[in-house]
Amino acid sequence: MAIRRHRLPRFWLVLTLGLVASGVGAAYWWEKQLPTRLDQAAKAGRLDDCLLFGEQLSALRWLGGQAPLELSRCRRLKAEQLWLAQQPAQALQLQRLLVNSGNSTPEDQQRLLTWQQQLETEALSLYRRGQLDRALAVLKSLNADQNPQGTALGDQLREDWSRNRFQKERAARLIPQERWWEALDALNRIEHPWWKQHTQALRQEVEGGIEGLRKRDHGEHDSHGGLGSNVPEAQLSRLVSQKLSQGLDDWQAFSQACAELGGQVIEDGPETACRR
Repeated sequence: MAIRRHRLPRFWLVLTLGLVASGVGAAYWWEKQLPTRLDQAAKAGRLDDCLLFGEQLSALRWLGGQAPLELSRCRRLKAEQLWLAQQPAQALQLQRLLVNSGNSTPEDQQRLLTWQQQLETEALSLYRRGQLDRALAVLKSLNADQNPQGTALGDQLREDWSRNRFQKERAARLIPQERWWEALDALNRIEHPWWKQHTQALRQEVEGGIEGLRKRDHGEHDSHGGLGSNVPEAQLSRLVSQKLSQGLDDWQAFSQACAELGGQVIEDGPETACRR
């Protein structure tokens, strides 16, 4: 008795192969249509459509089309548009994709470098004006606001900002204690232009306190036979500040500065002078 063969498996095989062939044919047909659609979108200024068609071409490039070149064209145009529209983060993202695609030109690479330099300059300018948050926002578009190692430019700006703020707060704590020389040392350590400007009132108070000490010392010493420092005051003040910056306390700084100028510390009750 002959075994009856079922035709159903053959039917499904033919159907599957037919669907695959239809899909490949449709993809090939669409791949042939995309360059024309892409050109039309680019010429009409519809860059979002242009970019979409370019991405689709990239997905179909295994069929032998020119997807990478067409997509690079879209990215170039869209990146320029975004940059002019003050959207640097999106512009840089597309420009990086373009440069890393392998189909970029030297001009594309130079444009990316120029944009990055402009944004870094803008961030530093904002930082010098005291706008730390805005500077970090600009650096974020460069992926330079922070990293796990703490070596990004944004990390460096945060550290510098904190260091200057600490010196300002240190001076503010020392002033009520009338530790004028140490307060002056703290203010002299401030390097940031914005913090320098915003600590001028503290500096004036410190300088006034130091001047008051000098006048009081001179007046009291003169009333006791003219005892007073006879070394150059400007040099003495500079040396005292240097010693304080090295970690010495007020007395050690004054004593060593006096000795370096060839003087001796003379004490008269609570008052002290440096005399040669």
